[in-house]
Amino acid sequence: MSFQQQLELYPQAELEQKIASTTPAQIDQVLQQQRLNIDDFSRLLSPNITDSQLELMAERAHRITRQRFGRVILLYAPLYLSNGCFNGCKYCGFSADNHFPRKTLSMKEIEREAKHLRNQGFRHMLLLTGEAPKVAGIDYLEDAVKIIKEYCGSVSIEVFPMDTDGYQRMVTAGVDGLTVYQETYDRELYQQLHPYGPKSDYLYRLNAPERAGIAGLRRIGIGSLLGLGNSLTDVYYCGLHALYLARKFWRTQVTLSFPRLCPADGGFQPRSIVNDRQLTQFICALRLLIPDAGLVLSTRESAELRDNLLPLGITQMSAGSCTAPGGYVEENQDTEQFSISDERSAAEVEELLKSRGYEAVWKDWDGAFLNKAG
Repeated sequence: MSFQQQLELYPQAELEQKIASTTPAQIDQVLQQQRLNIDDFSRLLSPNITDSQLELMAERAHRITRQRFGRVILLYAPLYLSNGCFNGCKYCGFSADNHFPRKTLSMKEIEREAKHLRNQGFRHMLLLTGEAPKVAGIDYLEDAVKIIKEYCGSVSIEVFPMDTDGYQRMVTAGVDGLTVYQETYDRELYQQLHPYGPKSDYLYRLNAPERAGIAGLRRIGIGSLLGLGNSLTDVYYCGLHALYLARKFWRTQVTLSFPRLCPADGGFQPRSIVNDRQLTQFICALRLLIPDAGLVLSTRESAELRDNLLPLGITQMSAGSCTAPGGYVEENQDTEQFSISDERSAAEVEELLKSRGYEAVWKDWDGAFLNKAG
């Protein structure tokens, strides 16, 4: 069964009603269980959860994370290569509807950015582009990865969805991870928010993580953009999707992110507001559902909130981030995809982690191990 077929087994209207009607007594029953199924997970997303129940969830999430991951946090840096985009996404600063100078880094500029991040300590880099394959396509990415691999041990991509052959080319080039957000699993709303461009193909994007798994990527990251639609159902479908991927590609680590809609060029206003309490609830519920998943928290969130969420399941964090192509060296923020909230440097984040009893991990594996195993 494909994930598309599995998704159709959980109609959104029925799911909304189920989550909304969950009682505190039903939540208590779920919290007495050692392992959760997908039905239990829906109960833990209920807005009717009490403070004491949320505290219990947080304690369990903390304990599970310590057991599975210890006290280490993987640090990574996003590296924006291009803001060229052919999509008309209503909520994104890179949208083709927004008029500003577009920039695609040259190979020389890419090397300069990678060298800068290397000097900051980073050995994990996430490469990002808009969706404009004619401007920054697979050939361009292959060339970029060859340069960047000289400066870091792990390269992931958050770019346009590819077919299986495209992802296999990325693996051959040295890419080991993929991040691809569905943005919202509400298909009707998705079409409204993506009126034109390659991203308007809902199913092609939905099936991208599966194609990446077939191609052999060792990390697959998913998420929904909280605030676009009904965040309760989007988080539920994200958990369902993660379970599907973890079971089908058991050698691949699945990670989940929790991006909340941030201000961006174009003036789009979120359809729903996810407050800090809800975000905490989502993180804890997903940790209880998928104990071995990596949970990622970016610099979209404030320094204070990121510090407070650390013990509840987070395993990966970005630091010292810039969302404009070339922005690390040029310090030009005019073409950012979105605004960041945590502006601390990588060194400051590392110091904070140490003060809280955590170890900042800059490099957690080496390709040589895979080669030797093969």
